[in-house]
Amino acid sequence: MNAALATRGILRIPRLARGYAAPPKPHHKILVVGGGSGGLSVANQVYNRFKEEGKALGDGDVAIVDAAEWHSYQPGWTLVGAGLQSKVDLRRRLVDLIPAHIALVPQNVASFQPEFNSVTLTTGESVTYDSLIVSAGMKTNWDNIKGFSAALADYTSGVSSIYSYETCDKTWADIESFRGGKALFTQPAGVIKCAGAPQKIMWMAWDRWRRTKRLNETEIEFVTGMPSMFSVKKYSDALNALRVKRGIEASFEHNLVEIDHRAHIAKFKKPDGEIVEKEYTLLHATPPMGPLDFIKNSPLADSVGWVDVDQFTLRHKKYPNVWSLGDCSSLPTSKTAAAITVQTPVLVDNLYRVAETGEIGGAQYDGYTSCPLLIGYGELMLAEFTYGGVPKETFHSMLGIDQVTPRRFFYHLKKDIFPLTYFNYMTKGLWYGPHLVTRPKYPAKAEVAATA
Repeated sequence: MNAALATRGILRIPRLARGYAAPPKPHHKILVVGGGSGGLSVANQVYNRFKEEGKALGDGDVAIVDAAEWHSYQPGWTLVGAGLQSKVDLRRRLVDLIPAHIALVPQNVASFQPEFNSVTLTTGESVTYDSLIVSAGMKTNWDNIKGFSAALADYTSGVSSIYSYETCDKTWADIESFRGGKALFTQPAGVIKCAGAPQKIMWMAWDRWRRTKRLNETEIEFVTGMPSMFSVKKYSDALNALRVKRGIEASFEHNLVEIDHRAHIAKFKKPDGEIVEKEYTLLHATPPMGPLDFIKNSPLADSVGWVDVDQFTLRHKKYPNVWSLGDCSSLPTSKTAAAITVQTPVLVDNLYRVAETGEIGGAQYDGYTSCPLLIGYGELMLAEFTYGGVPKETFHSMLGIDQVTPRRFFYHLKKDIFPLTYFNYMTKGLWYGPHLVTRPKYPAKAEVAATA
């Protein structure tokens, strides 16, 4: 098998210039699909965990499969759209983020064969594993909105989106060049990355236009396919009150389906099928999103297309040596980088205990996620919650602060601290969300049973 793979290319891929990753092999003890936030964090943490326990893995025993050249700090794209960051400062070459003891397979996965502990790459080669972790993200369906891609390609269209590296700076250009008229900010129905981002950029545009005295000539409307401003009632109520106070209109359960950028008309579909047309001068649109095709069409997927894992242990419901976290997983919580910071140590603890004892541990994920809701320059509402939309606020538990109240300190966390923390700690597996840099300790299964 080694000779065949070497001939076909996987074993003779040279280490990329300036890169540090170990070379790939035909078999890895732990194979991580995806080199995004979840993939980098979990690959490093699982390696470190075995090392801490005196069970150190060899170079290349942990591998990341991803063909991407660049890795972006995607939560920062809102900052770019608001004129607070340069997008080039928020990305790194993927190979430069992977240490020498972790291998990089610079290909993409085409299919899974979990019954054979194997994945097939887009090149046709196979790689086998002892344990598989899937953290491949989700698909952005730009073409599900008719005319969207063409509008984005036209720099004079007034249409932009913070949801890609290529387009996030166009958002700031459009906000700055706006001289009045109708501004629409849209959010699709269904699951998306960071469900608060479509309105964050709206709040920042409002504040920019207020500061530059352009609000008198401006109408702003938030048009969303969702039934409310936010999925958690506490924050939704506060955001809706803020919307009313700032004179921003809203249309709920209106899903963007078409953009005619030459006529400056956006078409929305209501639940009853009615099509509503709205004229605009500026349109910030959020594309619909969903499962990646290679996961959706695999044995790992649930009925929707997400990797079908237990929502507490992150272990696959059918294949005991398969795990998943982040956007591609079936976990019923908001898809954010903050969620990954809490999911990762839970997954690692459970995987380690299964690998060493055959028994899963007592680590449980409670659905924690966070959404730093920018509402203006110097203002941020810090939403943190668990499964069922139950608030779980870090600063409330520590200091008694109600995080629904916007604060400048929260704003600087988002603008200045989180991007630094991401590249210096999270991508290296050294960040544990509310636990900061201290790895949380979870009980063994027997200890949980004894206290039940």
